[in-house]
Amino acid sequence: MMAASEAVRQVIYGAFPNVCRLDTCSYDLYSPRSNKSYFCDRRKRTSVYVQGQGRSRMFHHKSKRIIAPLCIDGLFQGKTAYNRLESMISNCQRVGGVNGVTAGDQDGTWSTGMDKRPKSGSLNGDVSSPHTEAFEVDGPVKHERGASLHVVSENSIEDEAWDLLRDSIVYYCNNPVGTIAANDPNSSTILNYDQVFIRDFIPSGIAFLLKGEYDIVRNFIIHTLQLQSWEKTMDCHSPGQGLMPASFKVRTVALDGDDSATEDVLDPDFGEAAIGRVAPVDSGLWWIILLRAYGKCSGDLSMQERVDVQTGIKMILKLCLADGFDMFPTLLVTDGSCMIDRRMGIHGHPLEIQALFYSALMCAREMLTPEDGSADLIRALNNRLVALSFHIREYYWIDMRKLNEIYRYKTEEYSYDAVNKFNIYPDQIPSWLVEFMPSKGGYLIGNLQPAHMDFRFFSLGNLWSIVSSLATMDQSHAILDLIEAKWTELVADMPLKICYPALEGQEWRIITGSDPKNTPWSYHNGGSWPTLLWQLTVACIKMDRPELALKAVQVAERRISKDKWPEYYDTKKGRFIGKQARLFQTWSIASYLVAKQLLANPDASKILVNEEDSELRNAFSFAISANPRRKRGMKKQSFIV
Repeated sequence: MMAASEAVRQVIYGAFPNVCRLDTCSYDLYSPRSNKSYFCDRRKRTSVYVQGQGRSRMFHHKSKRIIAPLCIDGLFQGKTAYNRLESMISNCQRVGGVNGVTAGDQDGTWSTGMDKRPKSGSLNGDVSSPHTEAFEVDGPVKHERGASLHVVSENSIEDEAWDLLRDSIVYYCNNPVGTIAANDPNSSTILNYDQVFIRDFIPSGIAFLLKGEYDIVRNFIIHTLQLQSWEKTMDCHSPGQGLMPASFKVRTVALDGDDSATEDVLDPDFGEAAIGRVAPVDSGLWWIILLRAYGKCSGDLSMQERVDVQTGIKMILKLCLADGFDMFPTLLVTDGSCMIDRRMGIHGHPLEIQALFYSALMCAREMLTPEDGSADLIRALNNRLVALSFHIREYYWIDMRKLNEIYRYKTEEYSYDAVNKFNIYPDQIPSWLVEFMPSKGGYLIGNLQPAHMDFRFFSLGNLWSIVSSLATMDQSHAILDLIEAKWTELVADMPLKICYPALEGQEWRIITGSDPKNTPWSYHNGGSWPTLLWQLTVACIKMDRPELALKAVQVAERRISKDKWPEYYDTKKGRFIGKQARLFQTWSIASYLVAKQLLANPDASKILVNEEDSELRNAFSFAISANPRRKRGMKKQSFIV
């Protein structure tokens, strides 16, 4: 028992690599083996594999040495200190060929749909923890396929949406692990839309959770955790320790020297293959949010209590909470690090990242198990929550009163009691904002840096600030008031504008680099995205204003099915299908389903909502009431919840 406890402690602190069971229910620990034993077992494994014993192996791809955890008697043997991994990868082998794969196909293929669907046809399994109760949602419903894949059924477009969502499922070792980004059978240009994106899978995962089908979400959480970067950055091309991949692809490859045997390989992308080569900051934050939602919906709290999952949470938090040169409590990130993954002038401290960061901190605080090694991390987490909420609520908020205040700002104030703390010049107030700002309502601006306020309205950041309680109750209602007052600008013929207004003219050329995809009122530059519908619904239900979300859903239902579920819409009112939009975009489909499910069962939104607890609220109130005009040399106060 003492030896096992010591092993757990060493895994958490990284004294030696973690090792875990192949069984995704729980990871046990095992002593590390030498490199010599590793290769002996590998040779032995090859001969046993031909007889039907599937085990993990070393895999060479594109001249990179990518090693999967070695499986010995049902146990994964972790990495040794002598091996520098390019990524964490999971392999699974099976005897026999796979459709579309030949011995000469070195890159392998990916597949979805019926060809790799388990014979049982069920995505749901019994994962309930004996000491918890599952959140009350609709139970699993048997899904019958219609005669035509892309034809609206007689019942409703929901049936079509479920057909399309299930067709987008990706299988790994005959188990569902995610959904591809888009599944347009008529598109000849695939790019990376055939991959499973973490941010894209969130609405799909929520849809399956609300349907009572937990296995696909559970598998997704486990396998993306296995892909998490465990190494410290060694050069400018390696992912930072704790970074979650932007996406992964399931490839089927032939085994070396055996044309009759194949294996499934998870191939992650940390941004090294993405357009712009930007690492995804939001992937790890969304992963934590989905993990909490899974536990609340399924009742399977044993998942988040596992040693490997706890370690994964801590690695993400340590990456986000690391000290740097930045003086603000917000996360400093580059352009293109979130849903807006192209150059759009959001580098610095974009609201979307801050809202997800705050939500992930709140979720992690619920799930972290108390132990001696976590005390410092939890203390830093609590302090960051107070500082972050104060910073966003105080400095990012804008309404007619605040706009008048900025209009009369004095500049070049050098003092601790400065009113214009960030040296914002009143001339920055754009002309469109004077007409856009309603007398009732307000919102959180898109970004804040020295001498710069990005006054654009970003939908995801504002909506998730409501969901996560980053915005106060009054601010949350004001944001919805603004959406309601500016319905024509933000919703119009298709919900919802990703940002408002669009960059145009010389501003578009300078800020986007003349991006031909982000032309005005298209794609990320003021385009309309149906996937934002589910976040709008959660925010409206939380604020007891579901009629606003219902109105938006009804707007979407007029066209989205007939338009074949596009990725985004163009023009100021969202009247045209995006000029480069993918059809049958999975997160457009899943978002509609989540919105419909939540409107039918509003209580289910609790799996996503973060309620501000009394201790955090008291700490924030203390920060507000404290005198911010501290004199030089005065001891700084820290607020610990």
